[in-house]
Amino acid sequence: MNKTLLTGLLCCSLSIQSFADQPLEGFTYGSVNAPTGKEWESPENLALNKEQPHAYFFPFQHLDNARKVLPENSKYWQSLDGDWKFHWAPDPDSRPKDFYQTEYDVSSWDAIPVPSSWNIYGIQKDGSQKYGTPIYVNQPVIFQHSVKVDDWRGGVMRTPPANWTTYKDRNEVGSFRRDFEIPQDWDGREVFISFDGVDSFFYLWINGQYVGFSKNSRNTANFNITPYLQKGKNTVAAEVYRSSDGSFLEAQDMFRLPGIFRTVALYSVPKVHFRDLVATPDLDVTYTDGSLTVNAEIRNLDKKAIKDYKVYYSLYANKLYSDENTLVDGFLSPVIDKIAPNETGSVQTVLKVKAPNKWSAEFPYRYTLVAELKDKKNRTVEMVSTIVGFRKVEIKDTPASEDEFGLAGRYYYVNGKTVKLKGVNRHESNPGVGHAITREMMEKEIMLMKCANINHVRNSHYPDDPYWYFLCNKYGIYLEDEANIESHEYYYGAASLSHPVEWKNAHVARVMEMVRANVNNPSIVIWSLGNEAGPGKNFVAAYDALKKFDTSRPVQYERNNDIVDMGSNQYPSIGWVRGAVQGKYDIKYPFHISEYAHSMGNACGNLIDYWEAMESTNFFCGGAIWDWVDQSMYNYDPKTGVRYLAYGGDFGDTPNDGQFVMNGIVFGDLEPKPQYYEVKKVYQHIGVKAIDTEKGVFEIFNKYYFKNLAEDYQLVYSLYEDGKPIMTGKPMDINIAPRQRAQITLPYDHASLKKDAEYFMKLQFILKDQRPWAAKGFPMAEEQILIKEATDRPSISEVTAGAAKQDGFVLDKDTKRILIKGADFEAIFDPQTGSIYSLKYGNETVIADGNGPKLDALRAFTNNDNWFYAPWFEHGLHNLIHKATEYKVLNKGNGTLVLSFTVESQAPNAARIKGGTSSGKNSIEELTDRKFGSNDFKFVTNQIWTVYPDGSIELQSSITSNRSSLVLPRLGYVMKVPQQYSNFTYYGRGPIDNYADRKSGQFIEQYTNSVAGEFVNFPKPQDMGNHEDVRWCALTNQAGNGAVFVATDRLSASALQYSALDLILASHPYQLPKAGDTYLHLDCAVTGLGGNSCGQGGPLVHDRVFANQHSMGFIIRPAGKELSVVANVAPAGDLPLSITRTPAGMVELTSAKKDAVICYSIDGSKKVQEYTEPVPMRNGGTIKAWYKDSDSKDISSTMKFEKIESIQTQVVYASSQESGEGDASHLTDGDPNTIWHTMYSVTVAKYPHWVDLDAGEVKEIKGFTYLPRQNGGNGNIKDYSIQVSMDGKEWGEPVNKGTFARDSKEKRVLFDKPVKARYIRFTALSEQNGQDFASGAEITILAN
Repeated sequence: MNKTLLTGLLCCSLSIQSFADQPLEGFTYGSVNAPTGKEWESPENLALNKEQPHAYFFPFQHLDNARKVLPENSKYWQSLDGDWKFHWAPDPDSRPKDFYQTEYDVSSWDAIPVPSSWNIYGIQKDGSQKYGTPIYVNQPVIFQHSVKVDDWRGGVMRTPPANWTTYKDRNEVGSFRRDFEIPQDWDGREVFISFDGVDSFFYLWINGQYVGFSKNSRNTANFNITPYLQKGKNTVAAEVYRSSDGSFLEAQDMFRLPGIFRTVALYSVPKVHFRDLVATPDLDVTYTDGSLTVNAEIRNLDKKAIKDYKVYYSLYANKLYSDENTLVDGFLSPVIDKIAPNETGSVQTVLKVKAPNKWSAEFPYRYTLVAELKDKKNRTVEMVSTIVGFRKVEIKDTPASEDEFGLAGRYYYVNGKTVKLKGVNRHESNPGVGHAITREMMEKEIMLMKCANINHVRNSHYPDDPYWYFLCNKYGIYLEDEANIESHEYYYGAASLSHPVEWKNAHVARVMEMVRANVNNPSIVIWSLGNEAGPGKNFVAAYDALKKFDTSRPVQYERNNDIVDMGSNQYPSIGWVRGAVQGKYDIKYPFHISEYAHSMGNACGNLIDYWEAMESTNFFCGGAIWDWVDQSMYNYDPKTGVRYLAYGGDFGDTPNDGQFVMNGIVFGDLEPKPQYYEVKKVYQHIGVKAIDTEKGVFEIFNKYYFKNLAEDYQLVYSLYEDGKPIMTGKPMDINIAPRQRAQITLPYDHASLKKDAEYFMKLQFILKDQRPWAAKGFPMAEEQILIKEATDRPSISEVTAGAAKQDGFVLDKDTKRILIKGADFEAIFDPQTGSIYSLKYGNETVIADGNGPKLDALRAFTNNDNWFYAPWFEHGLHNLIHKATEYKVLNKGNGTLVLSFTVESQAPNAARIKGGTSSGKNSIEELTDRKFGSNDFKFVTNQIWTVYPDGSIELQSSITSNRSSLVLPRLGYVMKVPQQYSNFTYYGRGPIDNYADRKSGQFIEQYTNSVAGEFVNFPKPQDMGNHEDVRWCALTNQAGNGAVFVATDRLSASALQYSALDLILASHPYQLPKAGDTYLHLDCAVTGLGGNSCGQGGPLVHDRVFANQHSMGFIIRPAGKELSVVANVAPAGDLPLSITRTPAGMVELTSAKKDAVICYSIDGSKKVQEYTEPVPMRNGGTIKAWYKDSDSKDISSTMKFEKIESIQTQVVYASSQESGEGDASHLTDGDPNTIWHTMYSVTVAKYPHWVDLDAGEVKEIKGFTYLPRQNGGNGNIKDYSIQVSMDGKEWGEPVNKGTFARDSKEKRVLFDKPVKARYIRFTALSEQNGQDFASGAEITILAN
């Protein structure tokens, strides 16, 4: 016996009914000779002769089989998966209309595997399509429609534009046939056929006789086919339609792929059998003892009544993560007096279970419930089984005294704990099979999720394959199970299908088919009514039906929080979440973000910022990243036969939504993307922080809710010196209870650490034992903590002083280049560009002619760069021409030469990028009629090169521009290094690429990779391979020769075989040019990734690179045997001066040189002044600056400024905006015809909404004007507040609050008294019509 005890029956009840509860409306029954052909365009008519939904369970012949639960263990279940005969037709008229007749010859037809998606199966290795076209659209349906009330009445066969894929292939029809035989020992039993997934509609025939039809592609359709069967060979025929009225409710963001894409099977039951078996767990108030309410429905399909039947239940406890189980106890239901023919009786039994093992994602303890139907002679008539788990899901009003954070609120609980759901959305998708996911694929997905600390999946946006639930029950995943409803094509207003009564049946049925089938799965902890399908009363009806059947779980629906149990939304900004988690917004708590962190391309910036907010209180129970796996599909290049991962448009599908189908944290083939590793780190359930690094004291926080760390983990710590481990402790046990913190002391001698080295401690929490998803020793959580920074690194001038003196420099009169030669190097500088022209160390060329470091600010835009990529080309960042305007060469006399340049970097003209960030088909149009002049965008850089005797070359650079507010993708230098230097070694964050806002999961260590290995196989090439916080990097050949690049401070670095332009212009990796020399980027900063491909917004302001003043530097050194020794130097070169002007006209003179005294003169004046404060130059002029001290007096800088006519107020942040037409920048563009509008196209952000404005300088602000949009009423603001700030970071209480009149006139608001500030936050608190939108045409700041 298991330690768990049954303590007897609590209560029993039974009833007799002719139908299981209330049958679903729209399901009809009866003998029909033939279909009418209208069934697939009749929304109220959902099915003919399809069984009412019931839980997923099967009959078994023996107890041993029943304890294994899965149907393949039953002799009464027979798969029909495998080859079926198949005919494809482009439209209904072309289908073989009589194919279902048994005498119809299908011998010449193709064979197609079931399950499969026929579009995908039909793709040939030359790229041709045998069975129609895969179509990817996000929001619309694939057939002609318009967003207007009652548009659906036009059906799915309307004529679309001639270039649409469905113009020619109007509505594909797949005709399927196969033969089967019924096992002899099924004689006298009722035989059913089940289709687990058919997209989107099918008719069914058995042996030429019409059985019925089904729509709803993602819930099992069961049919009783007993009357149609014959001895020996039987024939099943299914006619599958790509589009039907069901498709109006299946506009999910995915490739739309028809087919029989899940298992087809036969099963048989006795005449008297379990029609349904529902087991609902509960726990007592202390979450100690459990109960199981078991509702069994017994159906009698025999010709005579039955009497005195009963049900015997056996409960088995499964080992953790195992299908092995042992008997706990057995119990008997009361006797069922009588069930007449064709009636159903039900019997309810509630049993108490003493201290069962609880189910949670941390400890997914399962039980197997076996139910045996016994006749009056106690003979077993039928035996079925199901998985159950003891767990309790609640939403509770909680007093502050009972909350971990001391806050009263309405919170989400599992087993009495306020668990955090760290989740992803998951579509069923694989590039080789489309939607026909195999069990092996699902198992790999689960293991990858568990390795990444993912404990939650939203089944988006439909119920999944039954095996998925089995895995989530077994391995521990909290599921949000979502009904197969998304009518996004009609959006959320009057046209929404959530309103018409004709669609009520379908909404209710799709919800209830999901709930009835999946109710027994303990992994399901939230039900969802659907996705992006409007707010109407059809969902109220669906909610009511669900709650009548199951009250054990809360219900969520992100389109109408008012009608469900908990709040949710999609893609809120981080600013909004930071406010909402405080529990004071007018939203429904607890809150779950159903979609966030849109993972399109190289993505998931600022993930840690979301979770720092969500983990600070219990008002948010978590969220689900969009999404888990890229929905790319394999295609073949017609010319070369190369297989590649394809996205929308690659199949010729028109219209399409391009790359928007690829938003996973893993690629389509389940290879992790870079962001997968950030998810693993941010989602980890253990936190570490330093308490006292000198004494080795650290605090560990166990974030689990049920698990003591001692149960699964040991701690391994390693001390790193300059990126390499010098000490690793033995694995140590850690005993920390759930949600507790404890301090530990790690033994190392801080006093003995070297001054000129940098030290980090790495703590890893490794698995004590093997788990199904990972081996013993796998690190499930880790942290890196700085122990000591390096000081007193040897100066480069000291290190190189002993080298043979260089020969001075030679100016080549023909090329005008400067040649510098030493004993073992040769450097040539180009005074026209102000940079190294070529560089040799020994006999080997490290930089070939013309490939030296040049200022660069371009990256291959990521999908999330859609908020700011267009100006890169408008300002010519892709086409900078570098011209030195002045230079000096100084011989320092100590064996070093100094070359000082002022360089202007500007494109010859403007340009336009075409194709957007989603199509994957980009080109650049040079606007040669828009020539650039002195007022157009340019960089001015003061760069000082110091050449040391051993050939080391130091660059110190000060970079400015004339558009300080422009956001740049990166800023630094790019150079081309010969291909032979193919080894990339770096001391910085790695090994996976990382960015300013996605770097917490990548630690600062020494790494080596090939340059080719830095490439990330994004289906659309984009920026990749970046490494933050790089101290030094090196490119070396097989002999170890090459160059080391040492940062003055920190660099962002990448080494790729392709240029940014190569990546921009290639639609797929196979279309990139042949790999050549290495493009090495050394940047002072790289803008983060953010999440603007959908809703979240760009990176946070501190993760953006502005085109204001930046200082940076690096040293190029010949590589040696020990790269870290070569790199252990500090800069010693001269530092340039910077001259910048603020938008208000104040000129600032700065230098990275400590204690520098700077002199200046204006407009050639002989009057010399020492710089002490910004110089007013709003009216323009020329200023020259230089160092006062004699050592650096030759270092100078000159800058000419034009007159500033006016100071423009700029929008610097918006909590939400509709990228493009709704950009917040439109509020200050002076054009009343352009508007700011909060996000609406993909999701609707909730109030409040705000924009931050920069007035350019501190002003005495007396009020503001607000002009509502002039082209409509949506989003017109009602209530508002105004806050001010001096720095744009600290915001006080509102200085003004009010309510606008409901009209489109300009509103002029004056404060009670003026306030001094530079930044203004305008917050919209509500909308005139009560909607969640906010908009505006213009905002003007009124100042004295």
